[in-house]
Amino acid sequence: INGDMSISQRGTSFATMGNGDTQYTLDRFQWNEEGSFGDAELTITQDTDVPTGQGFAKSLKAVCTTVDTSIDSNTISYITQKFEGQNLQHLNRGRSTAESLTLSFWAKSNLTGTFTVAFKDVDNTRLYSASYSPSVADTWEKFIITIPGDTSGGLSNHNAHSFSVDWNLQAGTSKSNGALTTAWEAQAEGDRAVGQTNFFSSTSNNFYLTGVQLEVGTTASDFEFLPHDVNLQRCQRYFYKLIDVPGGDSGGYFTSGFMYSGAILYSWNEFPTMMRAAPTLSVASGTDYYIFYRNSAADNLDNFDLTIGRPNGAMIRNNADVSGSGGQAGGIHSTSNSKVTFSSEL
Repeated sequence: INGDMSISQRGTSFATMGNGDTQYTLDRFQWNEEGSFGDAELTITQDTDVPTGQGFAKSLKAVCTTVDTSIDSNTISYITQKFEGQNLQHLNRGRSTAESLTLSFWAKSNLTGTFTVAFKDVDNTRLYSASYSPSVADTWEKFIITIPGDTSGGLSNHNAHSFSVDWNLQAGTSKSNGALTTAWEAQAEGDRAVGQTNFFSSTSNNFYLTGVQLEVGTTASDFEFLPHDVNLQRCQRYFYKLIDVPGGDSGGYFTSGFMYSGAILYSWNEFPTMMRAAPTLSVASGTDYYIFYRNSAADNLDNFDLTIGRPNGAMIRNNADVSGSGGQAGGIHSTSNSKVTFSSEL
């Protein structure tokens, strides 16, 4: 999902990530770190540097901002996309008819040498790892990796995390002292990133990624470009931005609400698509970040909390900053730094 990196609801720059951070960046692509990290940090942005003539407009760009050459042995860091088990039942994993998969993507880096990709069956703790090697610095190249079907262990038919693809950028010795796999295996930690180049060796280092496609079979087809609205809707299954106003913007009306009583404001918000599961709420809070206009009056609001969260919508509430009469209704206005989002990520 979002293999062309065109959707980035959370913003276009994610700075000072590192020291064990786990954070979603461009939609469906998460930065992940495992182990005991030191000083290593990076920034991920949505960029316009793309392969020439391939139809892409955006890419994911990672830049090392703080060097760490003394990598602890138990560490590994990577860009990952996670998959629901119910979306992968057609792979027939665990059966004699298990399907092969082909991953194709475009990548660019100032670093040449060995990079690694790990395919992880989370339900059964199984691994397939492979390498690819950018041959020319600062040049877009297309890479294709085909992996066999796995006849051991099926994927659960659920909406939880069952499978991952990881683009590794750094690995300590305990994550790289084995051998790259030639078949699916019970996950051995040392086989995850054998030969992996250390992205955190210099603040001059960068890594670009776009055109990511995972498909059944042993041949990579041309990238399937989706209409923007379809791509956005697939992303909104996992993350939905009700309002996000950058600092300094004047904001505007973004939802409506009603007074349940003289001191409780409710706002029901229907989602544009069914989310994966009941979401969590994230709100930027601060003095007078929101305004509720009703009955020729206005209440300045600092925050909201979640009272009902369902896959199809959510009820948010303020019971600290309003004073009116039950039954009054009105519009809720944002001010600078307002932000209300819902997350149902894997």
